[in-house]
Formats: sequence, C-alpha cells, structure tokens
Amino acid sequence: MSKNKYDARSISKIGLLMALEIVLTQFISIETPIVRIGFGFLPIAIIGMLYGPWIAGMASAITDLVGTILFGGGVFFPGFVLSAFVGGMIYGLLLYKKPKSLKRIIIAILLVTVFVNLGMNTIWLTIMLDKAIFVILPTRLVQNLVLAPVNIMLLYFVVKNKTLRKAIGIE
Repeated sequence: MSKNKYDARSISKIGLLMALEIVLTQFISIETPIVRIGFGFLPIAIIGMLYGPWIAGMASAITDLVGTILFGGGVFFPGFVLSAFVGGMIYGLLLYKKPKSLKRIIIAILLVTVFVNLGMNTIWLTIMLDKAIFVILPTRLVQNLVLAPVNIMLLYFVVKNKTLRKAIGIE
C-alpha cells in the first residue's frame, strides 16, 4: 500500500467494499422485522483492518444510509446508523495495524454481537416496534448465538487465506 492511505486506489477500494456491503446486506441476507441474517459485516471488518476505526465507522454508517435510501425495507431510524458506525469502529479498533489473530477476531465479533446487535439494535427495535424488550430479545439472542461463531469462522478464513489477503491488501 502507498504511504498516503487516501490515494485514488484506497478510496476506490473503500468504495468497492462499501458497495459489496450493500449487496451482501440487501440481496444476500434473510431479513424479518426483528432478525437479519447476512454477511455484510465482512467488508466493513476488512475496511476496519485496512483503514482504521474512523474510516470503517464512517463507511459503515454511510452504507447503512445509502442502503436504506436505495432499498428501503422499512422506516428510517437514525439509531441503526449509529449502530453501524459503532460496529465499524469496533472492527477498526481491534484489527487495524494489529495482529489478525483468532483471539482478536473473536473479541471483535463478540463486542459487535453483544454491544451493537444485542444491545443497541435491540433497543432501537424496541422503540421502533413499540414492543417490550423481553418479546424481541429471545429471538435476537438465538440468532446471535448461532451467527457469532459463523461470523468468527468467516472472518478468520478471510484473514488467514493467502489468496484473499493478497487480493484485498491485508498486511
């Protein structure tokens, strides 16, 4: 990678990863009002690894906004944009310029799962849907208990696969 991390190549790579996040979230995921199962976290985690917490947070928030504007899928709620930003920040804080170990990946996925998915997003759904948290939380808990290990394995595979590492430019 060049010394200036905001050169044309880096900006285009961030843009492509953001577009991939939108595609994975909007078209290659299963979604109900309470639960979303998808792999849109991967491009954001990669942006966090390559460019740090602020870029990953902003990229995640922008893709959330663009995805909502382009594809709707419900009423806009700013809390989800904040959640997206925090998720991107977590990946960047734990994986940028640090060893891409299984331990770091587990911690990053668990922090996003607990604080963003189960914490923040459940609160936003409770407000939006006007339902008690104990009605929403059990389904989301099961979803995240199943998805967290899958997400850990996927991100670890991406990080440890030499061909993928070279293609996306992970050090």
